[in-house]
Amino acid sequence: MNKKAVVLLSGGADSSTTLACAVRNGFETYALTIDYGQRHRLELELAKKQAAGFSCTRHLILEVDLRAIGKSALTDDIDVPIGRSEEDMADEIPVTYVPARNTIFLSLALGWAESIGTGHIFIGVNAVDYSGYPDCRPEYIDSFEQTARLATKMGVEGNEIRIHTPLIDKTKAEIFRLGTELGVDFSLTLSCYGPADGKPCGKCDSCILRQKGFAEAGLEDPLEYFG
Repeated sequence: MNKKAVVLLSGGADSSTTLACAVRNGFETYALTIDYGQRHRLELELAKKQAAGFSCTRHLILEVDLRAIGKSALTDDIDVPIGRSEEDMADEIPVTYVPARNTIFLSLALGWAESIGTGHIFIGVNAVDYSGYPDCRPEYIDSFEQTARLATKMGVEGNEIRIHTPLIDKTKAEIFRLGTELGVDFSLTLSCYGPADGKPCGKCDSCILRQKGFAEAGLEDPLEYFG
């Protein structure tokens, strides 16, 4: 195929597996990482390693400081929830939701994609396992894709625009199995919302779901947790 694709790469397990999917599908990859003032900034360094490991043509890190907007436990002085049950996670949109984050990220990815002459964008959103985020749902992705066709020069000229979401309907266990098959080094990924000294906490929602996913996949999580 050898088409170009912009891949949103956070340095987490899902985005790293998504990058591996794009490579498997024959795309020349351009990795885009957003430094948005997140408290788990260790993932930025891991994103660099994943981009290098999968031989991305270019890895672009953009600074968009969402701390100025706030209202999220990931960017503001709000405690990250710990020790919650899966029922609690499914009950409401969590305080780790960052206002309009995926819309902002996809818009930046769309701009870069248009500038390099492609309509292909990969994002590792996942609507399973109690993610709780409204901007991870299939209907949102479909809506953004349509907006992209209406709002860009390449779209109105009839060029293909597609938002690829290879993980959207997979469980965490399925994601870890797929990533393992595609050569993702999960020791170079971070899922934790509040790591300390380079180690994940093991107690936040994201750590709990990661550990559950590895266990259900019959795989060993290579990370050492401090919690």
